[in-house]
Amino acid sequence: VENTDNYRFGQEMSASFGTTLKATEGEKKKVAIIGGGLSGLACAKYLVDAGHEPVVYEARDVLGGKVSAWQDADGDWIETGLHIFFGAYPNMMNLFDELDIHDRLQWKIHQMIFAMQELPGEFTTFDFIPGIPAPFNFGLAILMNQKMLTFAEKLQTAPPLLPMLIEGQSFIDAQDELSVTDFMRKYGMPERINTEVFIAMAKALDFIDPDKLSMTVVLTAMNRFLNEDNGLQMAFLDGNQPDRLCAPMKDHIEARGGKIVMNSPVAEIVTNDDGTVQHLLMRSGEKIVADEYVSAMPVDIVKRMVPEKWQNMPYFRQFDELEGIPVINLHMWFDRKLKAVDHLCFSRSPLLSVYADMSVTCKEYYDTEKSMLELVFAPCSPIAGGNVNWISKSDEEIIDATMGELARLFPTEIAVDDKWPATKNQGPQGQAKLEKFAVVK
Repeated sequence: VENTDNYRFGQEMSASFGTTLKATEGEKKKVAIIGGGLSGLACAKYLVDAGHEPVVYEARDVLGGKVSAWQDADGDWIETGLHIFFGAYPNMMNLFDELDIHDRLQWKIHQMIFAMQELPGEFTTFDFIPGIPAPFNFGLAILMNQKMLTFAEKLQTAPPLLPMLIEGQSFIDAQDELSVTDFMRKYGMPERINTEVFIAMAKALDFIDPDKLSMTVVLTAMNRFLNEDNGLQMAFLDGNQPDRLCAPMKDHIEARGGKIVMNSPVAEIVTNDDGTVQHLLMRSGEKIVADEYVSAMPVDIVKRMVPEKWQNMPYFRQFDELEGIPVINLHMWFDRKLKAVDHLCFSRSPLLSVYADMSVTCKEYYDTEKSMLELVFAPCSPIAGGNVNWISKSDEEIIDATMGELARLFPTEIAVDDKWPATKNQGPQGQAKLEKFAVVK
């Protein structure tokens, strides 16, 4: 991972905060950062490295944003989302190194694992051979897989992707008006590539079906992954995100003069007559004045926070084109061990995106007797391509539908359970029953 141009560039940029970008005493600024997710914490981390005084204002009582987590009454961790780290994340890998926590990443074998829709209970893989450079390792991984696409289909799939490798980002950006499905059909790719690969990719990248997702998103990810030998290799954090990732970032910031303020929601960004920021008005009534202000808020929240004076500016009008995609994260604890795979699995299910048995993949959650599955339920609304607005359904309805999908994925393991009608067709072999669950929307 460290032996890539992207990593070295990120390392050089990070180092510059302590050298060429280091503020002198007269240049030091107080910076107010709205949002204590990874972006807000990373912003504060690099600002303190550069000698400034950042203050992070987090609305909730937990840090991490999209990677936040909390404990339930039993002490089990409930995570906002199922998170993995790819080798093609040079900035994140640099951050782990700078915080001296790289050993908290549990790297998995270099492969991609797919559930077989037509062979319930079975999996197939793309295996990356060590020593084969990119992009040939990815091409070889696809060629060696004999279960998902025929050789003829593989040959049909390759030519439309070659301009991505040759022309790079200019070709990728030009595909933004095409959905994944449109691109596939325009360039004569086989229909089965959609059901076998693109549905899984689209739901994993953006929780959305391929007919709704811009091909630019998929090509951008593929271009990065295909150009780095270990770009697609995945790692799980070895424990809960608050303790294992957010806490080291917080400690680093506070040790160098920065501050993290919890339970501090912003009510309004107040502007002067000329449109510059006057102060942040907190819900408590407090006014926060700083030299600079940074938004590290999710798009749906920042859209609501845009001051009236900014709303007609061309830059901020671009927000009109952005819309958040809802997603549901599930935790499901079973009374026994399911067929365990120490990796992320692409379910290729109509309702599920990716999942992992966290009792196997994550050190803190290890359990030799029982499984805890963490699953991404997507698409979960019509805007994402779903036929049902699952985001409005009850937790029990969502879990019942998921139990039906798990019964298909694990036909000999999930038991009939009167509490979950979707399991009614299970055979006598299945013994595993759901002990408890958590739904995070």
